[in-house]
Amino acid sequence: MNLGSKGKKRVVLPSRPEPPTVEQILEDVSSSTSDDPLFRLQDTDSVSSSSSGDAEVELKFERCRRFMELNHRLTEAREQLKEQREELRASGERLKRDIQEVKTRMQTQEQQG
Repeated sequence: MNLGSKGKKRVVLPSRPEPPTVEQILEDVSSSTSDDPLFRLQDTDSVSSSSSGDAEVELKFERCRRFMELNHRLTEAREQLKEQREELRASGERLKRDIQEVKTRMQTQEQQG
């Protein structure tokens, strides 16, 4: 019989925070600078980093930044296209109603005349 475990109080751990959303991660990456530790590569095999390694890191950072900018522009363009599509749909509906109204008026005038 293990009496020792019954005497211990349970420690209540704090709840885990929610993981960041994709938008929060993208915002964090896009607002970072090239000297951010996220973009630094650690070479454990060599004592010092070479300038070519720094250039490679800078290149990767710029590619990442360009990707983020393009992704943002594509998201904006998609939203703009959705709005324009809805405007066109609404215009098409109004046009159909107007055409039907004109046809109705012409039929009414033909019947009267």
